[in-house]
Amino acid sequence: MQPHPNVQAVQRALDEAKARDAAGAATQVRLLPDAVHTAAAAAEALGVQVGQIANSLIFDADGTPLLVLTSGAHRVDTAGLAASLGVTRLRRATPEFVREHTGQPIGGVAPVGHPRPLRTLVDTALDQYPEIWAAGGVPRAVFPTTYADLLRITAGTAAEVA
Repeated sequence: MQPHPNVQAVQRALDEAKARDAAGAATQVRLLPDAVHTAAAAAEALGVQVGQIANSLIFDADGTPLLVLTSGAHRVDTAGLAASLGVTRLRRATPEFVREHTGQPIGGVAPVGHPRPLRTLVDTALDQYPEIWAAGGVPRAVFPTTYADLLRITAGTAAEVA
Protein backbone atom coordinates (compact mmCIF):
# COMPACT_ATOMS: atom_id res chain seq x y z
CA MET A 1 0.00 0.00 0.00
CA GLN A 2 1.34 3.42 -0.99
CA PRO A 3 1.80 5.96 1.81
CA HIS A 4 -0.43 9.02 1.83
CA PRO A 5 0.83 11.77 -0.55
CA ASN A 6 1.52 14.05 2.46
CA VAL A 7 3.73 11.37 4.01
CA GLN A 8 5.53 10.95 0.68
CA ALA A 9 6.12 14.74 0.48
CA VAL A 10 7.53 14.80 4.02
CA GLN A 11 9.82 11.82 3.36
CA ARG A 12 10.99 13.39 0.10
CA ALA A 13 11.82 16.65 1.94
CA LEU A 14 13.72 14.71 4.62
CA ASP A 15 15.66 12.77 1.97
CA GLU A 16 16.48 15.98 0.07
CA ALA A 17 17.71 17.64 3.28
CA LYS A 18 19.96 14.65 3.95
CA ALA A 19 21.30 14.77 0.38
CA ARG A 20 22.14 18.49 0.77
CA ASP A 21 23.95 17.99 4.08
CA ALA A 22 25.68 14.68 4.65
CA ALA A 23 26.28 15.65 8.29
CA GLY A 24 22.54 15.55 8.99
CA ALA A 25 20.89 12.39 10.19
CA ALA A 26 18.78 10.31 7.82
CA THR A 27 15.32 9.64 9.15
CA GLN A 28 12.25 7.71 8.11
CA VAL A 29 8.59 8.63 8.56
CA ARG A 30 6.81 5.97 10.59
CA LEU A 31 3.10 5.20 10.70
CA LEU A 32 1.51 4.62 14.09
CA PRO A 33 -1.39 2.17 14.46
CA ASP A 34 -3.78 5.03 15.29
CA ALA A 35 -3.99 8.77 14.70
CA VAL A 36 -2.49 11.00 17.40
CA HIS A 37 -3.97 14.50 17.38
CA THR A 38 -2.23 15.86 20.49
CA ALA A 39 1.29 15.95 21.89
CA ALA A 40 0.13 13.90 24.88
CA ALA A 41 -1.33 11.20 22.63
CA ALA A 42 1.80 11.12 20.48
CA ALA A 43 4.06 10.87 23.53
CA GLU A 44 1.99 8.02 24.95
CA ALA A 45 2.01 6.14 21.62
CA LEU A 46 5.79 6.56 21.31
CA GLY A 47 6.66 5.99 24.97
CA VAL A 48 8.46 9.34 25.30
CA GLN A 49 8.06 12.51 27.34
CA VAL A 50 5.48 15.00 26.08
CA GLY A 51 8.25 17.63 25.88
CA GLN A 52 9.96 15.55 23.16
CA ILE A 53 7.04 16.08 20.80
CA ALA A 54 7.60 18.97 18.39
CA ASN A 55 4.14 20.47 17.94
CA SER A 56 3.80 22.08 14.51
CA LEU A 57 1.58 25.10 15.06
CA ILE A 58 0.56 27.37 12.22
CA PHE A 59 -0.21 30.98 13.06
CA ASP A 60 -1.66 33.76 10.97
CA ALA A 61 0.85 36.60 11.43
CA ASP A 62 -0.78 39.63 9.83
CA GLY A 63 -2.03 37.38 7.03
CA THR A 64 1.27 35.52 6.55
CA PRO A 65 1.75 31.92 7.72
CA LEU A 66 4.20 31.32 10.55
CA LEU A 67 5.17 27.80 11.62
CA VAL A 68 6.13 27.48 15.28
CA LEU A 69 7.65 24.17 16.32
CA THR A 70 7.18 24.09 20.06
CA SER A 71 7.79 21.50 22.73
CA GLY A 72 4.62 19.57 23.52
CA ALA A 73 5.14 20.64 27.14
CA HIS A 74 4.70 24.35 26.25
CA ARG A 75 2.06 26.80 25.13
CA VAL A 76 3.08 29.57 22.76
CA ASP A 77 3.01 33.07 24.27
CA THR A 78 1.30 34.70 21.29
CA ALA A 79 1.42 38.23 22.71
CA GLY A 80 5.13 38.01 23.50
CA LEU A 81 5.90 36.32 20.19
CA ALA A 82 3.91 38.93 18.23
CA ALA A 83 5.84 41.71 19.98
CA SER A 84 9.22 40.07 19.30
CA LEU A 85 8.33 39.54 15.63
CA GLY A 86 6.88 43.02 15.18
CA VAL A 87 3.49 41.81 13.98
CA THR A 88 0.26 43.49 15.01
CA ARG A 89 -1.85 40.34 15.03
CA LEU A 90 -0.72 36.78 15.69
CA ARG A 91 -3.47 34.20 16.02
CA ARG A 92 -3.93 30.47 15.63
CA ALA A 93 -4.74 29.75 12.01
CA THR A 94 -8.01 28.29 10.85
CA PRO A 95 -8.01 24.72 9.48
CA GLU A 96 -8.50 26.17 5.98
CA PHE A 97 -5.50 28.53 6.37
CA VAL A 98 -3.37 25.64 7.65
CA ARG A 99 -4.29 23.36 4.74
CA GLU A 100 -3.83 26.18 2.20
CA HIS A 101 -0.26 26.89 3.33
CA THR A 102 0.91 23.39 4.35
CA GLY A 103 -1.23 21.01 2.33
CA GLN A 104 -1.62 19.08 5.59
CA PRO A 105 -4.39 18.74 8.19
CA ILE A 106 -4.22 20.10 11.73
CA GLY A 107 -2.95 17.26 13.92
CA GLY A 108 -0.58 16.02 11.23
CA VAL A 109 1.28 19.16 10.14
CA ALA A 110 4.92 18.29 9.58
CA PRO A 111 7.86 20.69 9.85
CA VAL A 112 8.60 20.07 6.14
CA GLY A 113 6.87 18.90 2.97
CA HIS A 114 4.80 22.03 2.37
CA PRO A 115 4.00 23.50 -1.07
CA ARG A 116 6.26 26.50 -0.30
CA PRO A 117 8.81 27.18 2.46
CA LEU A 118 7.31 28.71 5.60
CA ARG A 119 8.94 31.09 8.05
CA THR A 120 9.70 28.76 10.95
CA LEU A 121 10.58 29.27 14.60
CA VAL A 122 11.91 26.33 16.63
CA ASP A 123 11.39 26.32 20.40
CA THR A 124 14.75 26.36 22.20
CA ALA A 125 13.19 24.10 24.88
CA LEU A 126 13.42 21.21 22.40
CA ASP A 127 17.24 21.42 22.60
CA GLN A 128 17.24 19.60 25.97
CA TYR A 129 16.14 16.32 24.37
CA PRO A 130 18.52 14.05 22.44
CA GLU A 131 15.59 12.82 20.35
CA ILE A 132 12.51 14.75 19.22
CA TRP A 133 9.45 13.44 17.40
CA ALA A 134 7.60 15.47 14.78
CA ALA A 135 4.45 14.90 12.73
CA GLY A 136 4.81 13.34 9.30
CA GLY A 137 2.02 14.95 7.26
CA VAL A 138 -1.02 13.06 8.57
CA PRO A 139 -2.17 12.44 12.18
CA ARG A 140 -0.72 8.93 12.41
CA ALA A 141 2.68 9.67 10.82
CA VAL A 142 5.73 10.74 12.86
CA PHE A 143 9.49 10.86 12.50
CA PRO A 144 12.41 11.09 14.92
CA THR A 145 14.90 13.92 14.68
CA THR A 146 17.18 16.11 16.77
CA TYR A 147 16.99 19.78 17.62
CA ALA A 148 19.97 20.59 15.37
CA ASP A 149 18.47 18.64 12.47
CA LEU A 150 15.07 20.27 13.00
CA LEU A 151 16.68 23.69 12.68
CA ARG A 152 18.61 22.54 9.61
CA ILE A 153 15.80 20.84 7.68
CA THR A 154 13.35 23.70 8.26
CA ALA A 155 15.88 26.55 7.86
CA GLY A 156 14.23 27.62 11.11
CA THR A 157 15.23 30.18 13.70
CA ALA A 158 15.79 29.19 17.31
CA ALA A 159 13.37 31.09 19.56
CA GLU A 160 11.91 31.14 23.05
CA VAL A 161 8.22 30.81 22.34
CA ALA A 162 6.66 29.97 25.72
